[in-house]
Amino acid sequence: MTLLPDLARTEGRVAPVRSRKPIYLDMLPPCNAGCPAGENIQEWLRLIKAGQHENAWRQLTADNPFPAIHGRVCYHPCEAVCNRGDLDSSVSIRSVERYLGDMAIEQGWTFNPPRRDSGRRVLVVGSGPSGLSAAYHLRRLGHTVEIHDASEAPGGMMRYGIPEYRLPRGVLDAELARLQDIGVVFRQNSPVKDLETTQRDGGFDAVFVAVGAHLSKRVNIPSMDASKMVDAVSFLRDVASGGRPKIGRRVAIYGGGNTAMDAARVARRLGAEESVIVYRRTAEQMPAHADEREGAEQEGVKMNWLRTITSMDSARITVEIMELDADGRAVGTGEFEELEADTVILAVGQEADTGFLHSIPGMRFDDDVVQVDSATLMTDVPGIFAGGDAVPSDRTVTVGVGHGKKAARCIDKWLNRDSTPRPPKKPVVTLDQMDLWYFGEHDRRESVLATGKERVRGFDEIDSGLTGQEAEYEARRCLSCGNCFECDGCFGSCPEDAIIKLGPGHRYAFDYEKCTGCATCYEQCPVHAITMIPEDGR
Repeated sequence: MTLLPDLARTEGRVAPVRSRKPIYLDMLPPCNAGCPAGENIQEWLRLIKAGQHENAWRQLTADNPFPAIHGRVCYHPCEAVCNRGDLDSSVSIRSVERYLGDMAIEQGWTFNPPRRDSGRRVLVVGSGPSGLSAAYHLRRLGHTVEIHDASEAPGGMMRYGIPEYRLPRGVLDAELARLQDIGVVFRQNSPVKDLETTQRDGGFDAVFVAVGAHLSKRVNIPSMDASKMVDAVSFLRDVASGGRPKIGRRVAIYGGGNTAMDAARVARRLGAEESVIVYRRTAEQMPAHADEREGAEQEGVKMNWLRTITSMDSARITVEIMELDADGRAVGTGEFEELEADTVILAVGQEADTGFLHSIPGMRFDDDVVQVDSATLMTDVPGIFAGGDAVPSDRTVTVGVGHGKKAARCIDKWLNRDSTPRPPKKPVVTLDQMDLWYFGEHDRRESVLATGKERVRGFDEIDSGLTGQEAEYEARRCLSCGNCFECDGCFGSCPEDAIIKLGPGHRYAFDYEKCTGCATCYEQCPVHAITMIPEDGR
């Protein structure tokens, strides 16, 4: 029980005159802070816990229109920073997002149409994740949006790069269809070759350039049979378009990124008995995400570290054995090996197809990417913005979607000549600021993956996802870091009845006429949603 304060004392927790008082806080949870798409993860998890699934989906899609896609392909940086990870294990945020996205498709939930028509027209170049995200947010703001894209169908690398066993095309099409439903206009098979002319002839007030990194980097490998070499982007695009290229029994993939892993895993599904990654550095230096590498290994892909290809003929490749120097760089040893390979897939990196922008006066570039103002994503040419793979950034779906949302907001402000600065972000709450006694240990629920042997039989989705019960359980594991979740702890512990309940969803208020500043509410709050400040508020 909470002991009543002794108001006769002049020191300690309370005194005859109150010197401090509690206030409620809204801190920034680390999952929200770590999400490149800027989702309010904590809030949509809270709504799932409250049984409000459609409201949770609408909260999520206010920031990211593609939860069923992201629930499959995002590399979940939010989970890496989840405070629960230091308690037992992080919340399976990505899997819960997929559950919510799949539920929306099954239930037929749709986006609300724009409330107004601004009379402004915006051109989006590229229908990958960044362009699609920008188009969605611009349309919600009331602007007329046209997407011009060179491919047969929208989606960019989500359609032509990510294999179907990770992202079924039915899921992709279902989420993209909602953009058409709210009025986004798609112009497929319409590459933009002269941006200034396209903008002028179309009467567009602003432009967002979101072309993907579809061009494979070249590497010079002496070969007696160049037909046995193929770049990974073209290879994946061919397979995604329904092709089944003949690659032979033994395939070597040159590179160590996520694209290399995708190519190696697709090769196994096309019948390659041996699919070998050849990478010039070590496993620790590999840029591919750990999940991708582990998935490849489970499917029988072999890793050949510290090797670089020097030449190839019709049936084998020659590799030089590398070693790390004192600075950790891979250098040749002068020793060579031969590996059998019917096909070599080159996955040494991609470049953005930004060549059509080079004729625009004032545009600056750094190799293949466009230089932009990091705060606004606007190029040096007023009214032309850029994001996703076209600018310096990590090339992932989630980063691209985040760029699209940011660009849409900045384009809207530019069109409306609005110079109001965005409010600063709140401090991120850490686990050591919270009261762990309140939270018991609860094991994380994992989705079921097909076995490696089952996976390589075809292109069926390999991850079954969480059941509804498992997803809701995961949502309840959220610690609500830094934000009140109405546990009644402050209300029950206050010895002066100075806490006022405002009703479900409205939290609490302090009655400072009764409050003595004893800090009992602050000390028991499990999520650090209360702090003590001096009586004068300074």
